[in-house]
Amino acid sequence: MMWEKTRDDLVRGGAAIHMGRNVEEIHHEDGKVTFLRTRSANDKVEDWPAHQFIVSIPLRDLVLGLRPRLSETAEAAACGLHYRDFITVALMVEGDNLFSDNWIYIHDPEVQVGRIQNFNNWSPQMVSKAGVTCLGLEYFCNVGDELWNKPDAELVGLGTREAARIGLIKPGTVRDGCVVRMEKAYPVYDGNYQENVAIIRQALAGFDNLQVVGRNGMHKYNNQDHSMMTGLLAARNIQGSHFDLWRVNTDAEYHEEGGRQDAGRIVPSRVEKRRASIKTP
Repeated sequence: MMWEKTRDDLVRGGAAIHMGRNVEEIHHEDGKVTFLRTRSANDKVEDWPAHQFIVSIPLRDLVLGLRPRLSETAEAAACGLHYRDFITVALMVEGDNLFSDNWIYIHDPEVQVGRIQNFNNWSPQMVSKAGVTCLGLEYFCNVGDELWNKPDAELVGLGTREAARIGLIKPGTVRDGCVVRMEKAYPVYDGNYQENVAIIRQALAGFDNLQVVGRNGMHKYNNQDHSMMTGLLAARNIQGSHFDLWRVNTDAEYHEEGGRQDAGRIVPSRVEKRRASIKTP
């Protein structure tokens, strides 16, 4: 909902937004990215030239899509980056106020679900029908594994049984369900990811009009607010600032190269403990 509002504001401001296109190649010359090549669902190929590029596609895909290709070392580092995929089983359940939390993590070894969202508690506008709760059961998996390949109906059945197993619902109260699959939801922090990212960062440093942002774009397991902050600071860099995006969610404050500049984010400061002074008569 937030991004739909952002889209509408941008369009009203004169921006053009093109959806439904997959980035296949990123062309560059003399240290500058020159254009992106995309392919749409109807197999239409388009080239998109620009002066500045902010990229949030998975870092592995970015490196492997560059033309001319980067070094074998950089491409090997990109191939060494791994991801965890994700399934949400949304159950429409009779009743409201099923539980007070926005989400809960599940640690019961008898079920596969890892986390459950209660979308009603995020915003009542997310569930349009009164007297109904939408629960999002989240399953962590890999593309092509048994869970990923299950038909939607089987996953809805699995989610219904597991929500009942942990005592959140009664199976007969589920009115409907649907399944959303998301590839590369999480960058994997394995034993080699830091070395691989460092190699890629060095290879990309030669492009003066390319910035990578977001969780997948930087292969950095940021929270959503930090991921959005990298995009905001990238836009400010285009306007003349010099923020180091890689320091977001690493340091409490974000700095420009060569000096301090407020990044627009309030950062908590330490509260000093003080001893009370008690006077006796």
